[in-house]
Amino acid sequence: MNRCGWATSTPDYMAYHDEEWGRPLHGVRNLFERMSLEAFQSGLSWLTILRKRENFRAAFADFDPEKVAAFGEADRARLMADVGIVRNGMKVDATIANARAVLELDTPLDELLWSFAPETHVRPATLAEVPAITPESRAMAKELKRRGFRFVGPTTSYALMQAAGLVDDHVTTCFRSTPD
Repeated sequence: MNRCGWATSTPDYMAYHDEEWGRPLHGVRNLFERMSLEAFQSGLSWLTILRKRENFRAAFADFDPEKVAAFGEADRARLMADVGIVRNGMKVDATIANARAVLELDTPLDELLWSFAPETHVRPATLAEVPAITPESRAMAKELKRRGFRFVGPTTSYALMQAAGLVDDHVTTCFRSTPD
């Protein structure tokens, strides 16, 4: 079975690639989780985050924005002591702030993020053709920052767009590059 080259090194990557990555993702909780995990991944291997995902879910109340928005100093201290997650204070603070920003939105997170999906997108022939940033990811990052979100730069925004299926960057030879 042909897969995107990045997805062939471990069973964890293969399962994530085959079952999740690039499939349209909807729902506030689901998108808040993916946004949060993409922010935690910044500067790290996605495999690290993937292998800690269940720990992140437990630590961050299953990424329920209302619950995370209510986190206080005791929760922050708990998170910073949790060896099961990435203990980066800026990223922990950003996740809590982002939950609060989700609750302040005048439009659902789902609708906001999907408004940046390009009308057309050509699947790459090779991994070398996959961009790190696009005009849409720049616009998404700018709008999210304007609305109080953190750790959502254009590269992280594009990774979110890929992971949540706003764009389909499965290479053309990948078995997933055909509709389900």
